[in-house]
Amino acid sequence: MQVLTGRITADAKVNTIKGDKKVVNFSIAINDSYKTKDSETVTKIVTYFNCSYWRNETIAEYLTKGTIVELCGRISVSGWVNNEGEPKAGLNFHTTEIKLLSKSAAHETTVKEEKQPAANNAGEPAIILDDLPF
Repeated sequence: MQVLTGRITADAKVNTIKGDKKVVNFSIAINDSYKTKDSETVTKIVTYFNCSYWRNETIAEYLTKGTIVELCGRISVSGWVNNEGEPKAGLNFHTTEIKLLSKSAAHETTVKEEKQPAANNAGEPAIILDDLPF
C-alpha cells in the first residue's frame, strides 16, 4: 500500500456506473523540488494523479479544489492514443483511505458564510459552539 499527500486540483465528482455503483473521481498534484550539486537553480516538479474512491460517495463534498489530502491505496499506470494519434499516459491512484489535512480557502469561506452568528435578544451576536474538538 502506498501513501500520497497532495493538493486536490478540482472539485471531486461522483459518477454512477453500471449496477448503480458510485465512484468519487478527483485528481491531486504533488509538488517536489531539487537542486543539483553543481547548480544553485531549483527545479520544481509537479506530478498529477487521477484518483478514484469507491467506499463512500458522501466524502465528495469535502474533496474541493485546494484541499490537502493524505491518501492510502494503490498506484497504476494507464496509456492511450489521443485523437491526434499521439501516445499519452497517466498515473492513477485507487484510493482506499482518505485523510483531510486542510480545507480549501473556498470551502472555509463558504463555511464562514453559513455559520454567521445569530443576534440574541440584546442585539449582540450569539456565540455558536462548534461540537468538534479541533
